[in-house]
Amino acid sequence: MTDLYPAADQRELLRQAATAHTAAAADVEAFLRRLPEVPDPADVTEYADLLSREERARTDLRAAADAAGLRLPSTESE
Repeated sequence: MTDLYPAADQRELLRQAATAHTAAAADVEAFLRRLPEVPDPADVTEYADLLSREERARTDLRAAADAAGLRLPSTESE
């Protein structure tokens, strides 16, 4: 039986990961634009959550780029 919804190719998955990362980064920016002069504990918690989401999206983006053949050489010293 043929799959009616074929899996997206790696480039499409990469584009989707980039979109998700862009959205996560935009949410961090929007938060920072509305941040009060004196942040309260709820602001700190929200910021931590937003940064975690952005970091997960960046990790997913890198994984999708690797899967699509866009492997970058490591910049870490060995």
